[in-house]
Amino acid sequence: MYRYTILAALCLTAGNAFAGELKALQGGSIDVGAYHGVVYYTEADSGFRVVTTIADVAEGPPIRFEATLEEGQSLAISVPGGLGEPSKALEISRAGGRLLMNGIDTTPKLVHAGR
Repeated sequence: MYRYTILAALCLTAGNAFAGELKALQGGSIDVGAYHGVVYYTEADSGFRVVTTIADVAEGPPIRFEATLEEGQSLAISVPGGLGEPSKALEISRAGGRLLMNGIDTTPKLVHAGR
């Protein structure tokens, strides 16, 4: 229960940064499908250490992802959609010395053979 309280508090204190830029040690709220959480980063010698914590609001413990991004690198977090629905995805990238977060379009692209 304590973990959920901390996650909820972080979500309430973090600004909505689903699409935008984060500053070091500034938390940003994210929504990826049924999962809600927080992203923040710290600067390290090897790059930006990005920490993302998400949880399904209805059930289950929170999950934390950690990655160190150098300039030009990115990571994606995705949640499968329901039958006939696109997946929900978030891309976190480092570009120009900044950490950026953007939703990813996961709508399937139809490809016709022979065209």
